[in-house]
Amino acid sequence: MKTQYILLIVVMVALFIAPFVISPSAEYSGADSAVEELISNQGYEPWFSPIWEPPSGEIESLLFALQASIGAIIIGYFVGFEKGKKAKK
Repeated sequence: MKTQYILLIVVMVALFIAPFVISPSAEYSGADSAVEELISNQGYEPWFSPIWEPPSGEIESLLFALQASIGAIIIGYFVGFEKGKKAKK
């Protein structure tokens, strides 16, 4: 069992490192910036403006991480709840 965990960790690390080894000079930006550039090149104009814009990119990242962690907590709660129900039976 312990060797399985070690093997999984090694595979996970290899999958993380492989893109950097295969193409070390590549620019690894997110898909959001690529799509934004594609849309802006086509002359798209937004229909409305946001009600509130975060003052900086760091605040925007913080809010995104907070949203992701709240979602993970909710999913984890329900997975644990179902597991607890099965263990109780």
